[in-house]
Amino acid sequence: MLPLPAASAQTKRIKVGVVTGADGAHLSAYFPALAETTEASPVVLSDPSGESFAAARAALGDKLAATYKSLDEMLAKEKPELALVTMEAVHAPPAIDAALEAGCHVLAEKPACVRAEDFQKLVVKAKRKDRLLVLALANRLNPEVRTARWLIESGKIGKIYGMEVHLIADQTRLTRPAYHETWRAQKARGGGGHLIWLGIHWLDLAMYISGSRITEVTGFTGVVGGQPLDTEDSAAIAMRFDNGTFGTMTSGYYLDRGYHSNLKIWGSKGWLEIQRFTGGAQSFPLEWYSTTEANPQIHRVRRADVPTGYTPFVQAVVRAGAGLAEAPLDSEDSLYVLKTVFACYKAAETGQRQAVV
Repeated sequence: MLPLPAASAQTKRIKVGVVTGADGAHLSAYFPALAETTEASPVVLSDPSGESFAAARAALGDKLAATYKSLDEMLAKEKPELALVTMEAVHAPPAIDAALEAGCHVLAEKPACVRAEDFQKLVVKAKRKDRLLVLALANRLNPEVRTARWLIESGKIGKIYGMEVHLIADQTRLTRPAYHETWRAQKARGGGGHLIWLGIHWLDLAMYISGSRITEVTGFTGVVGGQPLDTEDSAAIAMRFDNGTFGTMTSGYYLDRGYHSNLKIWGSKGWLEIQRFTGGAQSFPLEWYSTTEANPQIHRVRRADVPTGYTPFVQAVVRAGAGLAEAPLDSEDSLYVLKTVFACYKAAETGQRQAVV
């Protein structure tokens, strides 16, 4: 298996400002991740609701230097080098803009907008100010993902012929009246439903692993579970990639609990398959087969005993903000996957295939 990047002995600490509000996503992952990130010190926090203060103190302890209810006051007084923005999607662009204006690098919880055009303006500003702007697409650093990308790059699979992707979560959450009131259940506040909240991760992986961008999409979105939502609980997408590959994706809330996920790529010299979730933990999250070997056989890659998810991703972005490493992705990667999601929505709305531009 391709190893994860070795941590440099070089250490530099930077101040990190967490920018959030009521119902900020994944704070239960972000606070511990920052606590474990040596380079993130101190941490300051802005939350107009104040709801996150207690959890931040519990997770960060003395590393939490100050809390604010005003973002502008925090930026002016604390001058953090990096801002971690996790907010209701419709409110995220102004907060990201303020952080960039203050000279911060930005790690933003997806989707960070309800229109791709809003995020594109932020990308332009980030480039002008030479700042990082990164969406939290944490699966890129998972060992099985990095190994799959290496297999493609090294020619083990040959020319890619086709791809099939699905990411399925639970329908149960959608049956709860409290969920109907959240921003993730309202298009005007969240931009969309399953595809922009969860499916976006695997759209990104489809492009990242294959080394090819999606250029056209068509498909359907809707509510198949009968819940009173104006965001989709189901999406079925057909995709064309710039290397000539065709692919399909199913993105939906169908299960009673847990996740099912799969990404399979077929090529002229073999295939590979990632199954991170199939109702439970997987001992072999990656399988692959290549006719380039003298004795072709199916290789089952055992799950690596390393941290995955938000902690290593946050650590990598903080290190990038400190100038100690490359970021896991850049602003253009982040923007492109958002453009792809919104092109899928437009295709479903219009009944016509859409170019991703």
